[in-house]
Amino acid sequence: MTGSDDEWAASPGAAPSSMTDGKPASRLEVDGEDFELRPDGFGGTHYTWISGPNPGYGFSTSPTSGSLEQHRASIRNFLSMVDPTTGYIEDD
Repeated sequence: MTGSDDEWAASPGAAPSSMTDGKPASRLEVDGEDFELRPDGFGGTHYTWISGPNPGYGFSTSPTSGSLEQHRASIRNFLSMVDPTTGYIEDD
């Protein structure tokens, strides 16, 4: 993911435990929603939606930028795609 905040795309799903690299997670609140951020072991970040309705649901990005504003932009992009009724990103 590179470029402006508008170009950041999220890929939803639950990360298998083999994807995380064992490093401690950090938490970030964006627009009233809580996310856990964890390096994924492949140079990216996995975001778990802690306050969401579906345990373990989230998305991953790669490469990780490290910029707090880019993390927020990725989370906002993800949330904009979520169906408020199901709490999931729906297939078209």
